[in-house]
Amino acid sequence: MSPWRDFDHSAWIERAASSCADADRRWAVTFHRAGGHPSALFVLRIVSRLGDGILWYAFIIALPVVYGWSGWPCSLQMITAGAFNLLIYLCLKHGIGRSRPYMDCPDIRAGARALDRFSFPSGHALHAVAYAIILSHHYPQLTLALWAFVALVAASRVALGLHYPSDVVAGGMIGAAVAAIILAWP
Repeated sequence: MSPWRDFDHSAWIERAASSCADADRRWAVTFHRAGGHPSALFVLRIVSRLGDGILWYAFIIALPVVYGWSGWPCSLQMITAGAFNLLIYLCLKHGIGRSRPYMDCPDIRAGARALDRFSFPSGHALHAVAYAIILSHHYPQLTLALWAFVALVAASRVALGLHYPSDVVAGGMIGAAVAAIILAWP
């Protein structure tokens, strides 16, 4: 007789999910408190705003201007990643419908304007990771600065009360997968 036969799998999964959600909420509150100083909020808002797309659009336009024809492959890959990411992002956001932390947690308030009402996944992290991977592939000299910016974007989204840490991690993983597929495409 197997000891697993009487094991309640659904109760275990429910407890594990609840435990993960509680940890996610605690980390969101911790990050939010850490970013609560007025000067930190100022910087986080700027980083988050740049992560809205401004910096990435500037790269897409600037690469062909600065590097000529050799800048086009990277720009086109970024445009392709952006299109796929947007499709994935919209399907997941509306399909899952997870509320933002500032809507569910009384200890968290919105530190910046949300682009929509749903939290999962973080579109900022999704795009930032995908674009950083593609740009780093073509221009390795930018790698350190790009990843420092990606880390700041990810932290800003949680600290501003707009995302849970799991939203940012999931967005980053999806963005990495999309970038890997695009870079592997012949």
